Amino acid sequence: MATSKTGSFYLTESVLIPSGSASGTRITGGVDISAYVNVPTGQAIAVESVDFIWQAGTDFSGGANQMLAADGCLNSQLTDLNPGNEFILASDHSLIASQHIDIDIGNNQTTHSQDMFPDNYGPAALSEAFMVVNDMLYLTIGNDVAATAENLYCTARIRARVVKLSSKDWMAIAIQSTASDN
Repeated sequence: MATSKTGSFYLTESVLIPSGSASGTRITGGVDISAYVNVPTGQAIAVESVDFIWQAGTDFSGGANQMLAADGCLNSQLTDLNPGNEFILASDHSLIASQHIDIDIGNNQTTHSQDMFPDNYGPAALSEAFMVVNDMLYLTIGNDVAATAENLYCTARIRARVVKLSSKDWMAIAIQSTASDN
């Protein structure tokens, strides 16, 4: 099982969808975690929680009704394998967290589903954390149904800690990760 080598800390990544981007735009950014992952020593990252923050406009103050040109939705996913600017199914083992926002401009309503996929694993129980043995995390964002009205920024705040895994656990996670890449 995992033993913690550090306390919790935050990793962040921000990705931009430019103003006027067509519906179906997908953009992926990466978080380099290679400094924390070490194969010979069995060192990995335990993801405890992920928060997604959307901001619009040049001064980041735009509200939800200023994000899209018409009714639509925004989505984001954090994975430990490169999805190639695509979203992946929830059954994919590389999916760490995902989020969905529906924007209804006409009725001035938004619906936010932070927990489409569990994104809060709990800091105390490392057995429930999402263990990452790959050297990158990938944040993919996109807009659907409507074009963007402003520059849209999505930031993933990832609470994590460095852990040491037994060689059997490290290998099991690496095999699972490799299998989901095929």
